[in-house]
Amino acid sequence: MTVYKNRRIMMVDTQVRPSDVTKFPIIDAMLEVPRETYVPDRLREAAYIGENLAIDSSRVMLEPRTLAKMLDALDIQPSHVALDIACGLGYSTAVLAHLCDFVVAVEDEADRAAEAQGILSEQGIDNAAVMTGPLTDGAAKSGPYDIVMIQGGVEIVPAALLDQVRDGGRIAAVFVEGTLGVVRIGYKLEGSVNWRFAFNASAPVLAGFEKPRAFAL
Repeated sequence: MTVYKNRRIMMVDTQVRPSDVTKFPIIDAMLEVPRETYVPDRLREAAYIGENLAIDSSRVMLEPRTLAKMLDALDIQPSHVALDIACGLGYSTAVLAHLCDFVVAVEDEADRAAEAQGILSEQGIDNAAVMTGPLTDGAAKSGPYDIVMIQGGVEIVPAALLDQVRDGGRIAAVFVEGTLGVVRIGYKLEGSVNWRFAFNASAPVLAGFEKPRAFAL
């Protein structure tokens, strides 16, 4: 375990801090949460690399830099309730759980959701719950939320998710346009979401978050 602890320290010192993420709660959470525990066993040795980590053929765990900068831009407070879309095996959920009051995570595969919940429970994370359902639907029954994070690329954000952002709340997503990607933060005020550029990043587009393709003869 000492090896992985040293890798966590190196991750923060070489990937997170140099990216201008200096808020102590984020630094502390990323030093505390054992990233290697939230990946498939075959990927443990690669858990701390500075790039997106493919956990299956269509899904990735966002690189530490991207996750940290998203958390920083969202300005999460201890009283906040968060929605974590496409949580994978729960790493982002665990980090969020260190920063806010409660986290509702959503996974679209029942086996993955159950595995994520099991890992979180084993790690003593008792202020998070993983739900199974379409990622595009979110978890409306538990909302609205102060913070919404989408752990993957999007071309569009479904209205159902925007509706679950509390007025005064924020949502973060990696918007992909061709080969380029940017993280934008959406600020909800009086029922409308205003998106602002945060930083450059990239991730595969999640199923269901693509723009409709125009039909051509």
